[in-house]
Amino acid sequence: MSRFDVVIRNGTVVDGRGGDPWIADVGIVGDRIAAIGRDLAPGAEEIDATGLIVTPGFVDIHTHYDGQVTWDNHLRPSTSHGVTTILMGNCGVGFAPCRPEQREMLVRLMEGVEDIPNPVLTEGLPWNWESFPDYLDSIADKPFDADVAALLPHAALRVYVMGERGEAREAAKEEDIARMTALVCEAVKAGALGIGTSRTMFHRSIDGHLIPTLTAEETELQALADAMTAAGGGTFQFVSDFADEDAEFDMILRIAERSGRPITFPAAGTARDPARSHLLARVRAANQAGQRIGVQVLGRPTGAIMGHQLTLHPFCTSPTYKSLAHLPFEEKIARLQRPEIKAAILADPLTPDPGNALTDFVFNFDRIFPLGDNPDYEPSLADSVAGRARALDMPPAELAYDLLLEKDGKRQLYITITHYAEGNLDGMGQIIMHPDSVMGLGDGGAHYGAICDASYSTYLLTHWVRDRERGRVPLPRAIKAMTRDTAELVGLRDRGVLAEGYRADINVIDLENLRLHAPEVVFDLPAGGRRLMQRADGYRLTMLAGQIVSRKGEPTGALPGRLVRGAQPAPVAAA
Repeated sequence: MSRFDVVIRNGTVVDGRGGDPWIADVGIVGDRIAAIGRDLAPGAEEIDATGLIVTPGFVDIHTHYDGQVTWDNHLRPSTSHGVTTILMGNCGVGFAPCRPEQREMLVRLMEGVEDIPNPVLTEGLPWNWESFPDYLDSIADKPFDADVAALLPHAALRVYVMGERGEAREAAKEEDIARMTALVCEAVKAGALGIGTSRTMFHRSIDGHLIPTLTAEETELQALADAMTAAGGGTFQFVSDFADEDAEFDMILRIAERSGRPITFPAAGTARDPARSHLLARVRAANQAGQRIGVQVLGRPTGAIMGHQLTLHPFCTSPTYKSLAHLPFEEKIARLQRPEIKAAILADPLTPDPGNALTDFVFNFDRIFPLGDNPDYEPSLADSVAGRARALDMPPAELAYDLLLEKDGKRQLYITITHYAEGNLDGMGQIIMHPDSVMGLGDGGAHYGAICDASYSTYLLTHWVRDRERGRVPLPRAIKAMTRDTAELVGLRDRGVLAEGYRADINVIDLENLRLHAPEVVFDLPAGGRRLMQRADGYRLTMLAGQIVSRKGEPTGALPGRLVRGAQPAPVAAA
């Protein structure tokens, strides 16, 4: 009888702890790593990893699969990019707790904030819950291709307790806060890993209403954090505009100091690039003083993909264009090719849609780029639509119009919104290398028609580790930032490291031939809804709980992923 169920043989082990890689075998028994070393005994299954890197499975702590987990077993696109654990409930949006009469409001909010169409949610969500523990119970027995963990969404909690007053962003009364804190305790005890909240003007419902948590007072936020502590733990996830950077961070720091809770927020939410501000210095000082604050970073510009099959493009608010929106795709493209239609659309004013904050940016042709088959997320400004238009001596709007009609109307454009003021990612590299940053912000399960950033892990490895001409990120740092660091930030200390006793969540990757494909539109959501997907070559296999869930990018059919309830302790040998 073999000592090991599986042995991954002769791979370059990058164990998630930040040290130098080394050649070793990894022996697996059941769902755990049983041994790492040279010349391990044979396994029942042998996997040759010669010339390949062997890493922990990636732990993605910023997703929005709250809806998708109720209708789908495959958490793609994230699991196409080495992710083995996802955390949902971020940014304060989700679907529990929720009374029947509040369902439509939460759907409108998710439709606006996370670009998940109403018909998809209306048909896909079973609504077989009211409380947050009910919601967790509803998915507890479902099998997935990744483990699933959840934050309690603050917007849903606020509306559940306060009704229309909460939706209207009124200040919470003493009795409101008491009820919310009781529900926080209930949620954490049922398995929530913390709370997600939003304080950004970008988050609006589909009808333009600002997110209910936007102006929640510090008293309310502190009470929620204290309730997590009383219930046994949890991480507080924020997204904020940081309009007054110091004042906002002062508040976050007070909440952390008084509650003892870890805090995480995205770098993309800051008013100024943190690489040029003192925000990261303040985070460093706070962590050196005993706090645990993790800054999430995407690794590429915060942006969006635009096209006629998608939510956004420069003409999506044009009255003439909107008059064609109901047509079948092929007929719409045929109409758009008519000179008179083109002239009418180009003559229409370019005005934002108040229900979609991203439309504020879709006319910035200096920051809009054609997206090719080998997607470039650090393009030269000379390759922008405006740059190309200047070279061709034509209006940039007209060039954008023509580009969008290429590939039978399926050509995509890419707009950079933040972290690209200088036309490069040098500042982003400073954030990635900061000791208090972690990788995140993939937003898997959301922004179906505008964003496909769930591929950030593949981009980090291809662009930052392997291909970038300057300021590369060392491989051990890159792996640590999306395995051990993310796992520990949210209390999942049983994963994210390749060592004896840890979970056997493992990637075997051909780094030399790792390749990110262009995003593509697929129509596989409930009600025939569309979403962006992005494939990658080079993931030889991904293992979850000791079972191989994909080989060479193709699912094996194994679905060992389950709901993770609450923080998980480190293995005894590692504790």
